[in-house]
Formats: sequence, C-alpha cells, structure tokens
Amino acid sequence: MAYDAIETPFGKTGKILGGCATYIGLAASLFKAKCGIVSVIGDDFEQAHLDLLKARKLDLSGVETIQGEKTFFWSGKYHNDLNTRTTMETQLNVLTKFKPVVPDYFKDASIVLLGNLDPNLQLAVLNQLSHKPTLVVMDTMNFWIESYREKLDEVIGKVDVISINDEEARMITSTHSLVEAAKKLQQMGPKYVIIKKGEHGALLFHENQIFCAPALPLENVFDPTGAGDSFIGGFVGHLSQCKNVSFEEMKTATIIGSAMASFTVQKFGTKSLEELILPELKERLDIFKSLTEFELT
Repeated sequence: MAYDAIETPFGKTGKILGGCATYIGLAASLFKAKCGIVSVIGDDFEQAHLDLLKARKLDLSGVETIQGEKTFFWSGKYHNDLNTRTTMETQLNVLTKFKPVVPDYFKDASIVLLGNLDPNLQLAVLNQLSHKPTLVVMDTMNFWIESYREKLDEVIGKVDVISINDEEARMITSTHSLVEAAKKLQQMGPKYVIIKKGEHGALLFHENQIFCAPALPLENVFDPTGAGDSFIGGFVGHLSQCKNVSFEEMKTATIIGSAMASFTVQKFGTKSLEELILPELKERLDIFKSLTEFELT
C-alpha cells in the first residue's frame, strides 16, 4: 500500500493511491472471495482510501499503521514507449520498519499471493501460515533479483506460481530464450511460470505445456503502473472460484488477468479498478476471446 506520483507522455499526477497490495486487492475484489491484505502504512494514509478498500470488502485487519511515519512513496516518469521509466524519487518510509504479522484467521488461506517485496518479508509471511495453501503465488523485480538473490531463490523454491516479466525471467535464469528460462524456473520449484511481455501479452508454462495470452490492442494507454499487479490480482481472483486448479483454469485466469490489466492502463493509478464492474470485465473477456478465435478449413 503506497502513494505514487506519475508522469507519462499523456499527463502527470500529484500524489495518488498506489502499491502492489492495493492494485491486487482491488482486482481480486471483483470475485466472490474473502480477500485480506497484510501491509503497512503511515498515519498520512487517507481515511478515504481505507474506506475505498473496505467498501470493496477487503479485510484490512492485517494492515499495520505506524504513527508518526509516512507511507511508502514512489515517483516515476514513463518515456514515450511506456515500456521504460525513470524513477524520480523513492521514499521507503514505513517499509524500513515493516514486520508483517499475519492475522490468525488469514493463516489457513487457500491462496497466498506474495506481492513484489523484500524476499525476507515474503518468507516471513509464509513461515506464519498454519496450513499449506492450495496455491502460493509470487511476484518479484530486478532490485530483489540483484540484491537479495540467495533469499529470493529460497522463496521461489516454496511457491507454486511465479509471475514476472520477460526481463526478470532472463535475469534470474541468465537465459535469453523465454522457453528455456521457464524450464529453469520450474526446476527451481514453481509448477507454473507466468512471463509477462507488456503490450505483447503473457506466456503461461506448466511442464511441457505453453499458453500464449494476447494483449488487447488499445487506442489509448495512459499509465502502465500497477498493470502487472492488476494482472495477478485478476488471475488469483478467478482461481479462488475454481474447485480444482488445473492448467485449463490457469489459461482462463491468465486471460482474465490480461483483461484486468487492460483496464488499469487506461487511466492513471487505481482509477479504472475503482470504477470497474463485473459486466464490463465480462464484455472485455469476449473481446479477448475474439482476438484469437479462428477456424481451420
């Protein structure tokens, strides 16, 4: 849970709501699942933003407020292609004091999603669980890969699904081929590997099976911040409705995640997710389906 200030070729914002847990929670809240967040905020976190998350039925009892401290803040500028960005400012603030505490009634969660954070904190959450989840999903980024590799590898060895972008996959495996990178990642522990390719869609790997999800061609893209978090939030939101987690359900979840991300990028920050309703998501899923439907004659 964080605050961001974002500049793209299409405009700029002041301080707005952000953070991987926020995007993930808002995306997952569209599905009939009990969803709780474990995070940390400062006393500057606006009540209106807490009320927004509570209104979406997100359980915030695992969110710690540190009095006298400020919420994590990130400021960045995206360049013309929107695939590259420059970090202008990072204020860790409360994150330097964060020691996640999982509430007792979160400890038997069927799905656990470890957001993009220090691998030591991801591991601390896993070690507090009372039961082995049906599915453990994780995200990470280049900073943790470069600086916390040994601990990151330990976390990767304990999860069922890893969701990262193509650059991160190549960094972890020292392999250019994404197919080969996925195989190496599976050998490290995860049964399923998702490699996101931005405007070129996403790849899902399981054993020797590969599924390619398209990205929706959009006329206007305003802000890619949080797209990956929205993707994985929609992904696990769908899987929480499934009796059995299979490769077929994972394929559907990948498309749903891609559709969720396509909404996120159309407005700054979390605005699209705040306004999104289920009928709109279903309508967009039909568009995704039409992108790849064809007949062999």
